[in-house]
Amino acid sequence: MSDPLSQIIGLLHPRAVFSKGISGAGRWAVRYSEFGQPGFCAVLEGGCRLAVDGEEPVSLQQGDFVLLPATPAFTMSSFERATPRLIDPKLTPAPTEEVRHGRPDGSADVRLLGGYFVFDSSDTSLLVSLLPAMVHIRGVERLSVLVRLVGEEAGAANAGREFVLSRLVEILMIEALRASRAKDAQPGLLRGLADGRVAEALRQMHGDPERPWTVAALAGEAGMSRSALFERFTRTVGLRPMEYLLAWRMAVAKDLLRSKGIGLEEVARRVGYGSASTFSTAFSRHVGQPPGRYARAA
Repeated sequence: MSDPLSQIIGLLHPRAVFSKGISGAGRWAVRYSEFGQPGFCAVLEGGCRLAVDGEEPVSLQQGDFVLLPATPAFTMSSFERATPRLIDPKLTPAPTEEVRHGRPDGSADVRLLGGYFVFDSSDTSLLVSLLPAMVHIRGVERLSVLVRLVGEEAGAANAGREFVLSRLVEILMIEALRASRAKDAQPGLLRGLADGRVAEALRQMHGDPERPWTVAALAGEAGMSRSALFERFTRTVGLRPMEYLLAWRMAVAKDLLRSKGIGLEEVARRVGYGSASTFSTAFSRHVGQPPGRYARAA
């Protein structure tokens, strides 16, 4: 059975870039401007406050994990109020040692491991839009172990480092996303997968993108009427069924076009088009350039 969440994470092609130790003591606050790349943070000891733009502020404690698929602007601080120090992550050099906020000496009130990674996919904005803006997980030991492994691997110079990091980050993202409370998530993939009927329609699309799907056919697989599936899918996923199917087919097509040795006719067949010309027309309309030109640029 196809797994839409794993397939989307796989198409994003995440790879770890940077991780660092962070600690804070006394009264402190830092305000990070929007970064755009996916970021994560794990609380190793103590606690602090996190306020992500567009989300409710949360109190973090030992064992918590936070994933920000697009990392908007945010403020991190002690529980005591303080004037934030502004930081632009796009301009600030990556530190080589632990970052300390607040009182420079003495024991820390909080210790964290924070970091970011990049997606190599050209469809990042579409795929990330299907994920929650912020995932906050509490008390999942598996995530703590994975974060520690990412930190250890990122700080080493072992053979195969990049390959190991990319696999660890993929697992980390999937563990964090499936551990979140999907039914309470904003419209998107997680909320759709939390609905059994909508999840079946999603699995069918992902498992067989070359099939000539219609809303009626998907509704039959999900055991619903056409109108009921259309309304429920649109409400939970945030896209109409055929709109989602087109976006998924084009994301798969882009990934295939970036691969060597796959002809245009084969790409067209794998994403549900009867001919290369029909696929080229749809791809050009959706992407803004013909598939051949896209493949050469990629």
